[in-house]
Amino acid sequence: MSNNHYLHYLRSLLSGLAFIASVSAAVTTSYKTAKIEGLTIAYREAGDPGNPKLVLLHGFPASSHQYRDLIPALASRFHVIAPDYPGFGNSDMPDPAVYSYSFDKLAEVVELFLKDRGFDHYGLYVQDYGGPVGFRIVMRHPEALDWLIIQNTNAYEIGFTKAWDGFRGALWKNRSPDTEKPLAAFLEPDAVKSIYLFGAKNPELISPDNWESDAGFMQRPNAKRVQLDLFYDYRKNVELYPKWQAFLKERQPKTIIFWGQNDVFFTPEGGEAYLRDLPEAEMHRLTAGHFAVEDSLTEIAEGMNQFYKEKVAGVKKAMR
Repeated sequence: MSNNHYLHYLRSLLSGLAFIASVSAAVTTSYKTAKIEGLTIAYREAGDPGNPKLVLLHGFPASSHQYRDLIPALASRFHVIAPDYPGFGNSDMPDPAVYSYSFDKLAEVVELFLKDRGFDHYGLYVQDYGGPVGFRIVMRHPEALDWLIIQNTNAYEIGFTKAWDGFRGALWKNRSPDTEKPLAAFLEPDAVKSIYLFGAKNPELISPDNWESDAGFMQRPNAKRVQLDLFYDYRKNVELYPKWQAFLKERQPKTIIFWGQNDVFFTPEGGEAYLRDLPEAEMHRLTAGHFAVEDSLTEIAEGMNQFYKEKVAGVKKAMR
């Protein structure tokens, strides 16, 4: 890299960091709970309720904690909300012996939560498990979706890496202690840590609080059983892929995609596949892993703010 290119890169980086610091300094994130179907659902919220609404749906094995830095970076423009699903983070975790942990159920609870919080129109950020949850909701309420932010969540079979072989080739065909055992390794502390660090461009920017928090929650009674139930139920998401693809192709929501190219779970081709159905989507290919917001925060936050300003707010204003 030439000196001129290096200086340009350094100035851009410092400008981005200054942007994040300036907006974060003026924002306070609240930590709240709501009662939904008898469950206490924990969530993070920030921003003026009069601003456009934005929903952040988290992935595995995380919680709304994964958005702790993104929320303040967006809250000067948006009213942001990020719930923990049942069985995740600080939300209730009813006994899986009597409570069905499925993506249908997670989507049902989040849908009721959004209604309870008055989020009837919103932008939707979906990452990993957030995709199966969010796509179910907007398929039922397409009028609620103002714009879509996709970040390493799968809707195409080409998107599966070899990390899924034990799911697709064994567990989904025959659930048993023998087919569960290899996949339970994903729930151990070292594996959780590796999910965050694998493929990261700047691993030193990724806080250990991520895997320490997730691993701590995983020690609760029944926590691993909850995750194994969802591992098995994930097969039903694949069955819905054609419907999600048809929805995107028909509705053409305004979409920006941030795709960590080195994801342990989802291939770069899985990100590119969205462009077949959303040819007008804006694509950002990031040198990052599964949790790209950890070390690509500036690009994601600035990209979202700019996209909304140019492609969403501008169109709304022109239609008035």
